[in-house]
Parts: sequence; C-alpha cells; structure tokens
Amino acid sequence: MSETAHVREQRVRKRWESNNTFKQSIEKREGKQTYVFYEGPPTANGLPHAGHALGRTMKDFVARYKTMSGYQVLRKAGWDTHGLPVELEVQKQLNLKGKDDIKAYGIEAFIEKCKESVFTYEREWRHFTEALGYWVDMDDPYVTLQNPYIESVWNILSTIHRKDMLYKGHRVVPYCPNCETSLSSHEVAQGYKDVTDLSATAKFLMEGTENEYLLGWTTTPWTLPSNVAIAVNPDMTYVKVEKDEEVYVVAEALAEKLLGESPKIVAKLKGSELVGSKYDPPFDYLHLNRGHEVIGASFVTDSSGTGLVHMAPAHGDDDYQAIRESGLDFVNVVDSKGRYTEEIGPLAGRFVKDCDVDIVKMLAHNGRLFSKERYEHSYPHCWRCDSPLLYYAMEGWFIETTKVKYQLIANNQEVDWHPSHMREGRFGKFLENVVDWNIGRNRFWGTPLNVWECDSCDKQESPASIAELRERADQELGEDIELHKPFVDGITFTCECGGKMHRTSEVIDVWFDSGSMPFAQYHYPFENKELMNKQFPADVVIEGVDQTRGWFYSLLAVSTLFTGKAPYKRVLSLGHILDENGQKMSKSKGNALNPVELIEEFGADSLRWALLADSAPWNNKRFSKKTVSQTKSKVIDTLANVHSFYKMYAEIDRFNPKTVENGTATKLDEWILSRLNTVIAEVTKSLDAYDVTKGARTIASFLDEISNWYIRRSRARFWANGMDADKRAAYHTLYEVLTKTTQLMAPFAPFLSDEVYTDLAGNSVHLSDYPTANTSLVNAELEHEMDAVRQVVELTRSIRNQTSLKTKQPLAQLAVVPLKQSANLEAYRAIIAEETNVKTILLDANQHQYVSQQVKLNFPVAGPKLGKSVGLVQKMITQFGDTQTQQFLDAGKMILNLENDQIVELEKEDIILENNPLPGFEFAEGDDYLVVLDTNVTTELKEEGFVREFIRAVQVYRKELDLPVEKRVHLTINATEHVQDILTRFESFMKNHVLIDSLSFAKTDEMKYFNVEGEGVYLNIHM
Repeated sequence: MSETAHVREQRVRKRWESNNTFKQSIEKREGKQTYVFYEGPPTANGLPHAGHALGRTMKDFVARYKTMSGYQVLRKAGWDTHGLPVELEVQKQLNLKGKDDIKAYGIEAFIEKCKESVFTYEREWRHFTEALGYWVDMDDPYVTLQNPYIESVWNILSTIHRKDMLYKGHRVVPYCPNCETSLSSHEVAQGYKDVTDLSATAKFLMEGTENEYLLGWTTTPWTLPSNVAIAVNPDMTYVKVEKDEEVYVVAEALAEKLLGESPKIVAKLKGSELVGSKYDPPFDYLHLNRGHEVIGASFVTDSSGTGLVHMAPAHGDDDYQAIRESGLDFVNVVDSKGRYTEEIGPLAGRFVKDCDVDIVKMLAHNGRLFSKERYEHSYPHCWRCDSPLLYYAMEGWFIETTKVKYQLIANNQEVDWHPSHMREGRFGKFLENVVDWNIGRNRFWGTPLNVWECDSCDKQESPASIAELRERADQELGEDIELHKPFVDGITFTCECGGKMHRTSEVIDVWFDSGSMPFAQYHYPFENKELMNKQFPADVVIEGVDQTRGWFYSLLAVSTLFTGKAPYKRVLSLGHILDENGQKMSKSKGNALNPVELIEEFGADSLRWALLADSAPWNNKRFSKKTVSQTKSKVIDTLANVHSFYKMYAEIDRFNPKTVENGTATKLDEWILSRLNTVIAEVTKSLDAYDVTKGARTIASFLDEISNWYIRRSRARFWANGMDADKRAAYHTLYEVLTKTTQLMAPFAPFLSDEVYTDLAGNSVHLSDYPTANTSLVNAELEHEMDAVRQVVELTRSIRNQTSLKTKQPLAQLAVVPLKQSANLEAYRAIIAEETNVKTILLDANQHQYVSQQVKLNFPVAGPKLGKSVGLVQKMITQFGDTQTQQFLDAGKMILNLENDQIVELEKEDIILENNPLPGFEFAEGDDYLVVLDTNVTTELKEEGFVREFIRAVQVYRKELDLPVEKRVHLTINATEHVQDILTRFESFMKNHVLIDSLSFAKTDEMKYFNVEGEGVYLNIHM
C-alpha cells in the first residue's frame, strides 16, 4: 500500500526542521529587497477552523512566492491575548455570572486565570500551522500581554494624549449588558443580525386637552418609560387629524398613511408652533424638574414613523444631544446589566429588551397605544457574546478619530485593495462615517489605559514608558513590574497641586492592541528602530472580510493617529468559507469542516490547492470534503504520478541529467517546452497581480497536458531499448518540465513540490528561485497546432462516449471539418489517427458529405412577425435542400413567395439550424472544429478491437505480478480456436504494443482467467 499524502508531508516537515529550511529561505535573501508581511494575531483560546485555513494558506502562499521571487520576507507570528473573549471563556470555566462575581472571586486571581487560559490551544494552533505548511516564526512571536508590547502601546496612547486627542466624555455608546462594557463603532459593525422586533406608536396627551394626542413612533418600546421629550422638525408641516373622537398630531406627509384616505384635518401648523408644548407621557414613573415637552430638532424627517420622535436621552446619541441642548432633565432608568431600576415599578429588575411586549400591553391597557407591528430589521449584537446591544449613556474614554477622518480617507486611497471595490465601498463608507473611538472598557483583562487623573485638580498625565512610570510613581516599582490590573491600579502619582493622581480604572479596546502591532511587535520606539523602519509599512495584510472593520481598521486608525501614514500598501480581504449549500459553517449546524482532519485525510497540499483554486479568495466560497478530494486526485496525485513515472524509468536507465548528453528533440518535446515557458509567463503575471486562482488553474491545466498528452504520447520512447538520441531528449525534456513545474507549484503545494524537486535537483524547492520564462523556446504556432490536435481528439472521444464505442475499438474514418481559420493539421495526421484509433483521417472535409442541415422556424421570434403565414413558411423551409440552406446562411436573409401570394423576408434570427448525421456517422462540434466519425464496425475492425482489449488484460496481469516495466516475457494462452486464430494473425501487432518475446497456445497449471469482450481467455506469463 502506497504511503498517504499526510505521511509524505510529515516526512517533508521533518526534513525542513532538521535542515532549518524556513530559516535558510530568509537568510538566503539577506541584503535583498524586503517584502513586508504582517501576521494578524489569532486568539489561542479557541480552536482553528476552515476560515483560518484559508487565511493561513493565503498568507503562506504570498510569503513563499515573494521569497522565491527574490525578496526577503520576515514572518513573525503573533498572539492576541487580551480582551473580553478571554474573560468570557474564564468566566465560563469558573461559573462566574458577571463583574460582581469576578470581583468576589478576586481580580488578581481572575487575571492569573486569564493568563493561563490564553494559550489553552496553543499546541493545537502550532500543530495546525505546521501541518498546513504555514511558515511563520512561532518561536519568537509578539504577544500582546507581555510588558514590552504593552509598553509600546502605552507609548502610542501617550502620544495621542499629548496631541490632545484622548479625552474623557459622556456619550451614548453601544453597550453590552451581558459583558457590562461599551463597544467601539467598528466592533458594533461586526455583529449585526437580522431580527424581528415589535414597534409601537404611542399616544402622548397634550397638556390642557382631553383628547388631543401627539403620536410618537418607536422601534424600541422598552425606552418609553425613559421618555423626556418629543422632537419635531420646526420647518416641517404638521396636521391635527380628527378620528374616532380623538385628535392626533402627525406630519402632514404621513397623515394618509397613518390615518387613512382623506383624513379629517382640523388644523395645520408648523413644527415650530408645537415647540414648547407640554404633554402627559404614556408612563408616569419619572418625576422631572423639566421635561415632557416638545423640542425642535432638524434630524426629524417625515420619511417614516409619524414625524414626531420620542426622546429617551440615555439611549440615543441624537436624543442625548438634543435633550442636553434643550436644557431638559437627563434620566437613565436602566442599570449596567441592562435591567430596569426600582423606579420602573412593575418591570424593575427585568432585562429591558425582554419587555417590549409588556410595554405594548401596558400602553393598550392605559389607552395609550395607537398601533403596533412586527418588523424585520438589522440589529447590533455583541461580537463576543452574541447578546443584543443597548445604546447607553455613560462616561468613557474616547480617541478623537474624527479629527483625522480626512487623513484616514486619504491614507486609504493609497491602498491597493483586493477586491478593489472595498476601498470606496465597505471600508471607504465606514471611514466616511467614522466616529470617535470609544477606547475604554470597564473590564479587567486588557492593556490598562495609561492615564492618571488628579483627585483635586483633574489634571491628567499619560506616561509613555515604564521608565516614566517609575519616575512619577509614589511607590518603589520592582524590576518585575506587571502592567496589568490590579497591579497598576495601586500606583499613584503626586500632582503638582499636591493632590493624588490615580489611574483611571479602564482597560483599552483589544482592537487597539492588535492595531498597534506594526510598532509593538518590535518594542518600538524602545528598541529595534532600524528593523521597525525597514518593516513599515507592510506590503500586504491578509485576513477575512470580517476584519474590514476590525484589524484592517484598527491598523489604519492607530498608524494614522501615531505616524500620519497608512500602515499597509495592500489589503487582501478574504471571503467566508461556506458549506456546499452556501450556508455559513458552524459547529451547532454540524456543517463545520475541521481543517486538521482534512489534512490528515487528503494532505495539506490538497487542502491548500482547493482553497486557492476553487474560486477567487475574496469571494465567499462553497466548500466541502469533496472539493478537497477532487483536488487531490486531479492535481496533487497527477504530479505524484508524473514524478513516479519519471523516477521509475530514470532508475531503470540510470539517467542522470548532469551526465547524460542531450538528445534530438521531437516536435512533442518542442511543444511541451514551449507550453512550459508560456505557462511560466502566464502564472507569473497572474501571481504578480495576486490572481492566485487563475495561476492555480493555469498550472492544473498544464499538469494535465504533461500527464495526459506529453507522457502518454512519449511512453514508447521511455520503453525503448538502449539510450538513443530520441530517448535522451525525452528524459531531458521531462526533467526540465518537472523541475520547473514543481517550482511553479511550490507556493501552492509546498510539500509534494519540495519532495519532487529535492529528488530531481538535490535541494529544497523553497530555496530556489521562481522560474522565469525563456521566450526563445516559445513557439505560439506549434502550441496552436497541438491545441487543435487535442481538440479534435477530445471531440472524437466525446462521440465514442456518447455511442459507447470503446477507444480500443478501431474505426475506419474520421472527418475533420474546420469551422473557422484553423491550424495546419497535416503534420499531425498520424497522431490524430493513433489517439483516436481511427484508420483514415480526412482533413479539411466538407461537412455536407456526412451531415444534413435542416432549417426550422424559431417560433418565439418569427411567429409574431409572420402571423397567420407561419404555417406556410414552416412547410416551405422544411423542404429546403442543402444548396438553398447554404444560400440562406451565406446571405443572412431570404425572400419567400408563399402559396397565398404573400411575400415574406426571413432573417437569420427567424430560424434554427439543426445538424443531423447521415446514417452510419456521428458528429461533435467544438469552437474550431466539427468532427464526424464513421461508427460502422467491420469484422476486421472488431477483431483488432478484441486484440487491443486482450493486450489490456495482459498489461493488467503484468501489473498484478509486479513485473518490471522493461521486462520482456513469454505468454501462454488457452482460448477457443476462434480466439487463437485472431491472436495468431495479430501476433506482430501485439509484440509492437506489449513487451512479449513469444507467445504459444497451451493449457498449463496456474493460469489466470480474463473475460475479453465476452470470450473466456486463460493466461500464463513466465520469463
């Protein structure tokens, strides 16, 4: 049993390890131009999935290709170790329900558990990375929890603070009640889900009236107990409409939609006339000094709702700003866990999002519900725990990214995005709407925000280094200082005013950690300045499309804030891996593919090739086990088989390309070398444009040409006795083609390509240069001619398949009809005859000798034009002969005189041309040729077909006996007299097609039975 691809790959990995091949590949390029690659850091407290396989494959592909193209490509691994995903995992392990439980457990103990959990699956990640063949320095990674990394992040934050762009403010921010912390806008952008919610239109009774109501529409009924104001647009026209003995105030443009056709309008007024009006809210839980009045706001429109907007200042940014500007009371009746406070009596302690239905019922009970409806919309959910987010007014720390908005946009314009539409589309639009970065998190495990505030005078200081921290600290700080909570929380400064300065309690958004990696991975600016400058900006960053508003944004934002420059020149944004039905993969659905299991079954080369060749990496791709399996058989196994063929015969003939002189090249050799150099040029062009899918497909097609054309057409040359000039040429040609092809394939399939190349050339393919095309060997005309030959052969095979005529069954005649200006096939007549197993090949034949053409009406087109005459026209054209049909086709139109004396004109689009073979023939039509095969099988042809099937049985028997391919044998046959007669007459034919010294007819012991075309034949092979 042959070894599996996985076993082979393990062997190659061991060789890489013992030879330090990865390190060598980098050192060999010392002094060469640098190609800068950044590794987006994964979190090792979760297992790798199919999406990681695509990302890591693409990264490794680019790095290997650029290295072989002459660049030095440093590849430093990284680990994302902070943040809520880690905290949530530890909470789960410790069965802690929230922040209160964490504090009770002990922050220091909790932090230690977080540190421990960070690398839970590091071993699995390393194994996956190595098994996939991803070369990245995992022995010296950057780790976001380590002091040097944090110190660099502090340096960046301190710089931003010195620029007066890091501030504390009171804002309405997206907030996760489960995680009990706010989120930044780019985090929110990652977690939208389509949900069905309840909307309500509530009635707000105008003060001093008994039946006049302001109608306020809301998609968040749970915010109604927090109502402080109703906003109208001062410049908009409103109407009072009487209906069912009540009067409703709505925007004029929405009156019919809300209150029916021809509503009874009792008054018209401008929004400005409503401003200042008091009203009685639907709920009376709040006791305000100033509130429950109408305010003016320009953001109110009449495009939806009622044209009046209910305002809850703690739960909307527009609400918050408008209430603050109007001088009304600010209220918040929702606690940090997203539950109503005691003020909201009947609902106190309940999660607000669960109360929409109750709120609507309460409105209806109080006579304050005008209408309700279910509606589908996209609602933000926490990207970490999947809880629905609330908009929540709170104090927090912000980076003033709005100050650098136009610099962010300008920097993005310099970036080459793949796919290109991302620059102005998904990413560009996000930058157009950028808001200040909500940087603080009221959590525990993360980089502490390095801002100290004075208790007395509110002065702020932001130390830029550990040295500055030591210098300012009131306490003695040891060498083993820990830059995490709770350790840094106890450090105080003495303010110049004499007051005490304490660190603000927040940790920072984990995305700021990862966005700082270009600088922090090298502990810049504290060391490695020259290296950092050499490694900035990146030539490429590669991650999934979900990182558009994640890592891609945080990299750009941090770099723009810190240096003013873009941190990367190029972004490869990868699509999602979907299952074969187009569904997102997930463990819960049971449709997730485990990349490690795929590697173990099919090999990493097959997985990598499938991921890169299946479709463009930026497209969402349907992926399955079958995709990988097919790739293995069609691509990886093909290369292995071609190498195996070469190796077997090279060992038999002791061929050494360095010592055996060149032979005399045949047209076939010239063709495959021309194809090789054409393919090298095409692949290089594709890969330089990052079109890896086109490159992979070009190579796969070429592999098929090597295996199914060049080698198959050259087999007899390798079988020949001795080492004549023809055989030497075949060996040298195949050696050249194999070595260059493995170099082409190396970035895609690094294991097998290295195995083959090492066997051929004696060293690792990954230490070699990517091949360059030798244009002097390119013969475009020869390639065109051979392509035409292969087209004819494939069309003929398709006819055989359709008519169930085996290829081994000889046939009498094949006619080749050119459909357009075609290649000169005269020199290839013998090849076509041999490949198609046809005795006579007619080139430049006339199809009318074999195919009749029948004209029929194209009824959908011609019917409306011809009207009642359609039947007469159909009858007339079905009687066309070949001459009339050809005249019509040549002219493109024809005038017909019908039986009813009507004259009509037919054009090409009015007819359908049907080709039908004459009796005894079948045809197939391609782009360039129509081929017609004589399918009549005479007795003589049938006998030759029998002999060919007999030869196949002999070859199968030889293989079962594991005989050397070059070994000539004696064949003893036991068969009927009829079979003996056929085989005797075809003895010389058989000796030309199989290695037989002699054959005889007898019955002996231990004969092998074969059924050959319905005849029982017994064989014995002996030396």
